[in-house]
Order: sequence, then structure tokens, then C-alpha cells
Amino acid sequence: MADIVVKEVKTAKQRYDFLNFPLNLYRDNPFFVPPLYSDERKIFSKRHAYSDTCETVCFNAYRGGVICGRISGIIQNAANEKNNEKRVRFTRFDAVNDQNVANALFEAVEKWALYKGMDTVCGPLGYSDLEREGLLIDGFDELSTFEEQYNAAYYAGLIEKCGYAKEVDWVESRIKLRGGKPDEKILKLEEFMLKRYNLRFGEAKNTNDFLRKYKDGFFELLDTAYADIYGTVPFTEKMKKMMIDNFRLIIDLRFVSVILDENDKVVALGICFPSIAKAVQRSGGRLTPSTVVKILRSVKKPEIIDFGLVGVDPHYMQLGLGTAMVAEIMKMLDDPSIDHAETNLNLEDNTAIRLLWNYFDAVEHKKRRCYVKKLS
Repeated sequence: MADIVVKEVKTAKQRYDFLNFPLNLYRDNPFFVPPLYSDERKIFSKRHAYSDTCETVCFNAYRGGVICGRISGIIQNAANEKNNEKRVRFTRFDAVNDQNVANALFEAVEKWALYKGMDTVCGPLGYSDLEREGLLIDGFDELSTFEEQYNAAYYAGLIEKCGYAKEVDWVESRIKLRGGKPDEKILKLEEFMLKRYNLRFGEAKNTNDFLRKYKDGFFELLDTAYADIYGTVPFTEKMKKMMIDNFRLIIDLRFVSVILDENDKVVALGICFPSIAKAVQRSGGRLTPSTVVKILRSVKKPEIIDFGLVGVDPHYMQLGLGTAMVAEIMKMLDDPSIDHAETNLNLEDNTAIRLLWNYFDAVEHKKRRCYVKKLS
């Protein structure tokens, strides 16, 4: 058997191999949903949104000249400064089911980490929590959401045999309206809370009006609400622009809720997205004309909605305003075309959030893990 050769991605051919390997590996997998190809290409651009705060390296593994795995390492300087750590994040790990391939790829990332003066490797984590994160360890027969990554069941064994252990787990839930309609008690409780704390809903005529009015407020809220959540980093102006550009096409005001205080400060928000998983599944993430048409149809009449950004000011969360967001999600689901919502990632110890899904018919159907390894 030919030796495994690991190469740092530098040439156009190597970049092509890196980007296309998972698309070929999961070509016939009915649960895999690719990211947008154009977004993935940006990681090799000097104008990448994270170029100011991160260092990145990418490696491909080849056997007999044929790619058999890939991995990327990230030094997220903002996260390291925030947490007083010296960590490298691994991300975009994909490989055939061969321990030797995994060993070679992780060895390359670990050597790079040590060369850069780092002492720990963790992941899968992207540049920020706006990226796909966590290794799927349960729920392999469930359709992935567009926002999260799918991987085969054997990945966990490969990673653990490289010396990595669990650091945190996330769970994902599929939720439906209990009894097929919103709970009137929750809707009345929401109304009571808004009056009690002198809060009101933010209004917008269209997506552009919504972004103009509230984008600064909701990024400020997210920095506050997510400050202590694992893997998060403060938003930079480039990150804000990237997120707005990426999701502008699929923001639908039917699935957006903003709550303001008496000074028009954003104190709670919920942004869900019509699922475009099936629309992009067969395109390899490429925005072909037919894929764009499918996306627009999915946005207009979604069968599933995906949770995007849900946040409540910590002060108001203690006052129970999370229940108001439950009411808003119930309203979003009160549409005959929508079958259910996907919560995406909730940290396993985030009981405040996970308890909110008890108001729905909820099933925890996926689990993801982030691993860590201390380097000697």
C-alpha cells in the first residue's frame, strides 16, 4: 500500500482537492448538506472576514496521488486573548475510514500548533460560532441542517485514537407545536410580560428596513448574550458584513422577532431561516440557476425552519423573557406549510435554553462533540 503524504495546501490544484473532497466523499449520502462552495473558497482569500484575527493552515492527505483526507487548523487570536489560552482549532476534518490517514493529518496540525507556540488543539471549531462546529456523534440518519456539518460515524473513533477527548457536547432538537397550535397561555404570558417591563416589538417594512434599524442592536445583544458561551468571539465589522451578506437572501420577516425596551434597545431577538438544506443538497453547494430557484421556493414556502440567532439580554432572561421568545417561535410555526423547526446547537449544560423546548413536542435527535488534546 502506498505511503500517505500530507501536503500543506498552497496550489490551485490543492485548494480544489481540499474543497471538493467532502463533496465527493458524501456524494451519495442522503443526509449530507454541503456549505455554499463560494463561501468555502473565501477561506483562501486575503480578504476573508477572519483574516484580521486568525491564522489558518490547511492540509491534504494523499495516497498514491489521490486525496484521502483533509484538515484545517485555525489560531483564533481573539478567542485566545479572551480566554487567556494558546489554542489551535481544528476544522474541516474529513477522511476515509483509515486511522493512518487521520494520524497523519492530526500530526500535521499539531506540529503546526507547536511551531506557532500553541499548547492545545480543540475542535471541530470554525473561525467563530457562526461557522459549522462540533462532530456529529449521534443522529447519522437525520438530514443535516444547512448551518451544520454532517460526518460519518467512524470519525469519532479516528479522532479519539489520535488522543482527543470530549470537551463539550451540543444537542439538537426537532420541535413541533403541541396539539398543532400555539399555547394560548404562553401567548397571554408573553403579552403580560411585555406590558410589565414596558417592552414592544420592533417593526420593519422589509428585510432592508429590518437590517437598517436593528443590525447594530442585535450584534450588540449577541456579544452580550453569547459572551460566556463556549467557542464564541466578539463580532468584528467584517464578521457582521459577512453574516448579513450570507443570509440576506433567506431572511424572511415571518421568521424574525425583535423585542425593544422603552429606549429602543434590542433586548431579545429570534431569527429563524427557512431551511434550504434540500435546495442545495444536490448542487455541491454551487449556486446554479436551478439551485437559486429551489432556494427561493424554499424561502417562500418552507417545510422546515432552522434556528439561526436567538438571544435574550441576560437581565431580561432572569426575568423570564425567554418565555416570550417561545411564544414568538410558536407563532412562526403556526403555518400549515411548516412541519417542524430545527434548533441547531444547544450546549448540553445550557439548561435555560433546553428547558424552553419543553413547551413543544420536542425530540433531541442529534448530538455533536468538541474534542480537546493538550500538547506536550
